[in-house]
Amino acid sequence: MNKVGILVCGVALAGAAVFVWQAIQPAPATQGHSMEPPDTSTIEDGDPIANVRVPAQLSPEGEIGKRVFEAKCAVCHGKNAAGQNGIAPPLVNKIYEPGHHADEAFQRAAFNGVTAHHWNFGNMPPVEGLTRADVQYVARYVRELQRENGIN
Repeated sequence: MNKVGILVCGVALAGAAVFVWQAIQPAPATQGHSMEPPDTSTIEDGDPIANVRVPAQLSPEGEIGKRVFEAKCAVCHGKNAAGQNGIAPPLVNKIYEPGHHADEAFQRAAFNGVTAHHWNFGNMPPVEGLTRADVQYVARYVRELQRENGIN
């Protein structure tokens, strides 16, 4: 066997070893978070679903997003995006982490609405009177709330 053949076999053997090693490793812990919505059966309709810690200081963009959120989103998603039972979910929830719902998901939800798929609150209608920039500021505000609450 020539040197190239030995090299190819060595690389293939190393790749197989890495594959087997990763396959036998335990699944990473989810740090207490789940993609399943929490049980809200003991929460009164209209009450907040999440207990949201607010950052001591928001970025300038987060402050703009907070004002837009309060004007257009809080009527359903509640103060500080804590949700309102029976109305709309909290956005400060693992389900809406950046790796699962990117900022573009906020854009699509605001402009197109959303068919209910994680929660049982019904479909979200489009939100009138917002620009893409407005929604980007809202996403920034929500991301800052999420980070303060351990959702990255």
